[in-house]
Amino acid sequence: MSLLVVGLSHRSAPVSVLDRASLSMDAQTKLLQDTVAAEPAAEAAVLATCNRIELYADVDKFHAGVAELSTLLAQHSGVGLEELTPHLYVHYEDRAVHHMFSVACGLDSMVVGEGQILGQIKDSLARAQGLHTAGRLMNDLFQQALRVGKRAHSETGIDRAGQSLVTFGLEQLALGTPVESWAQGKKALVIGAGSMSSLAAATLARAGVSEIVIANRTADRAERLVEILTEGDDTDVPARAVPMGSVPFELTRADMVVSCTGATGLVLTAEAIAAGVEGRAGARPTTVRGELPDVAVRGEAPETVRGEVPEARTASLPPVSIGTDEDCPLDLASVQPGFSVMGEAAVAGMDAATLEQHATWAGGSTVDRRQAGRRGVDADGADRAGPELIGALAATAARAGRIPERRRPEPVAEPPRPEPVLYLLDLAMPRDIDAAAHRLAGVRLVDIETLAQASADAPMAADVDQVRRIVSDEVAAFGAAQRAAHITPTVVALRTMAADVVSGEIARLEGRLPGLDDKHRAEITQTVRRVVDKLLHAPTVRVKQLAAEPGGAGYADALRTLFDLDPETVASVSRAEESTEKNAKNAKSVHIAENRGPA
Repeated sequence: MSLLVVGLSHRSAPVSVLDRASLSMDAQTKLLQDTVAAEPAAEAAVLATCNRIELYADVDKFHAGVAELSTLLAQHSGVGLEELTPHLYVHYEDRAVHHMFSVACGLDSMVVGEGQILGQIKDSLARAQGLHTAGRLMNDLFQQALRVGKRAHSETGIDRAGQSLVTFGLEQLALGTPVESWAQGKKALVIGAGSMSSLAAATLARAGVSEIVIANRTADRAERLVEILTEGDDTDVPARAVPMGSVPFELTRADMVVSCTGATGLVLTAEAIAAGVEGRAGARPTTVRGELPDVAVRGEAPETVRGEVPEARTASLPPVSIGTDEDCPLDLASVQPGFSVMGEAAVAGMDAATLEQHATWAGGSTVDRRQAGRRGVDADGADRAGPELIGALAATAARAGRIPERRRPEPVAEPPRPEPVLYLLDLAMPRDIDAAAHRLAGVRLVDIETLAQASADAPMAADVDQVRRIVSDEVAAFGAAQRAAHITPTVVALRTMAADVVSGEIARLEGRLPGLDDKHRAEITQTVRRVVDKLLHAPTVRVKQLAAEPGGAGYADALRTLFDLDPETVASVSRAEESTEKNAKNAKSVHIAENRGPA
């Protein structure tokens, strides 16, 4: 076994890198095909989820395999190799098996113990089988991983160590309130109709939402999910399907949105979310901390981005510095809290000459464009902002105190964030919802990055230790089985050679004793075969036991050398076994299909 895995996950890479490196279905297909076409790899499978991308392969050379798999991941993910490499991890042979089994048990998940990964592993194997990139090793590994994962969930309480990503996300939205109480009576919009979206819809239905709306690009899948929700015995929640074009309208009605699609771009932009809140509340949402949302950057800015701040708001703005105070001509002694050398109090008590000198200095100073935007100053006209400001403030000179020339603005208390009117849960990778929604007042967004931060502090159940022991035991058993299977073709080839020797000797005996009757010929043949079998029994049983131990791979080579076995004969036995297994699986599939009858 020369199993190699190269990948990245939420444990090794920031969400921004995972977001950009995510693989579409077409990209996964091409990656698998290119991997098996590469020289070091004989078979391959890809495990791609919302928080991991892993490429598994059976390679004949470790270093060449790492280099090739890393390069292929970079090529198909679109992230440069130099940027991707620091976030990649590599596991080989038994360590690779241990990693896969840990993943299957949920030990490596963002939410420890979640069971959704088992379905994703099953889908990955089916994809590799469909593309004929999975051979004996990939089939054995993934199928055994599924069994180990099911064993962990059935024999331990690992499910109590964490919840599904959906439940965990809803808990983060609810901020400590029980999900059932928080969701009661809310209207939910679910975007997407895949496995994660289906789980989200079912979870919300059980939590007691008043309505579920399913939006999906494929109408049939959305309708099917609605049927499942409405026909279930455990809930009676109203549900309906809508086309994706109806999402902007549904945003004005929904209290919460869960999105998990396979789209490569944003499904919900900041503009759409802001419009949805505006349609519900009747006023465009402001932003937290006075920052301009990304919608302004994209060219749909509020009027204040390029114009002056309205007078009604200007009076309430705290005085802040809009430039540097290097080489300021002032030399003031007293302190006036809350002002800077570019503010009102900077001109307090000046005579006309000093005021003019200060205005000239302010006009030639460098203006911080971001702060200028907050003060209502046109950043493009920063050079004339200084004199105009000083002139407008000269009237305050008689009323304000004097301040030192090197004055930093006092910290401004942040306004309390308003209660959300729209809750957003983004479970997609790459993200479905614009991250700029984090800054919209009246909106609470929980995405993969938020969940990664929250899960770092999640408590670990005692059952995790028991699952780790199960994984260790299963890794040892899998390695032993693989090593034993590796020597089986050699043992079969040895016994085949022995049978040929027996047949040759019996034929030579018949030539020397042509009058030998059938009874005696059969007795002699059986006796010779028993002698050969007894001579080979102990060595072959023992060599299988030794080969199953760590480092036992060399026993197959020893057998081939000692008995001068033809390597091609051993290889032909391996091919024959693989063909037999494949035929058996095909026959089983046909049998199942025949029993099911027409669809």
